[in-house]
Amino acid sequence: MLAKRIIPCLDIKNGRTVKGINFEQLRDAGDPVELGALYAEEFADELTFLDITATIENRSTFAELVKEIAKNVNIPFTVGGGINSVKDVGILLASGADKITINSAAVKNPKLITELAKEFGSQCVVVAIDSKNYNDDAYIHTHGGRKPTNFKTVEWAKEVYDRGAGEILLTSMNTDGTKAGFDIDITKRVSDIINIPVIASGGAGDYVHFKDVFENTGADAALAASIFHFKEISIPELKKYLNKEGIAVRK
Repeated sequence: MLAKRIIPCLDIKNGRTVKGINFEQLRDAGDPVELGALYAEEFADELTFLDITATIENRSTFAELVKEIAKNVNIPFTVGGGINSVKDVGILLASGADKITINSAAVKNPKLITELAKEFGSQCVVVAIDSKNYNDDAYIHTHGGRKPTNFKTVEWAKEVYDRGAGEILLTSMNTDGTKAGFDIDITKRVSDIINIPVIASGGAGDYVHFKDVFENTGADAALAASIFHFKEISIPELKKYLNKEGIAVRK
């Protein structure tokens, strides 16, 4: 069995790490360069950087900040926010990113997924899906969760897979920041229908939530933010717990 991955996430606004509840009520969570270095030292398996207002503000991701963080980490580093073209991705990879993640641009122009996969390889392309439950199903949102769409989450995940994405970062907007646990239902539905890694995101608040998502869905990784930023759970202790529970994680 492949080892499950634990991924801290840096949501960036105005050069600072922030965290909110259900994508709102943002509060400061620290310096992203310092946090990135700390998570690398604590044996996080990867690090994700999301410039959460880049699309709304119609600008590119902060390449200089990406460079600073990349200099201080020795683990795979995924960057997203405001990416709209092959050129944008080239700049971020040159700045030290190992993978990129796209959301709004992929919904607007699905062919971009295939273009990026052909240019840089599928393993470099992560498609982020911000999913919200209503009308008895789950639908995707763009623009940092601010813009609802008519695309159903599971159908979009299948299209993303068919177009060449190498991974999906699936965030439940209903559970995000609540610390009530990951959305098992939508994570299972998405991971059951595709054959690429799925990163579960949104809702982690306790050790057992990670165990639940790994045992009850096909998620390959679990991503969290505030519980790591505010030292509620440490990554080494979480990995110790998961190993004890029989879930293979990298040490």
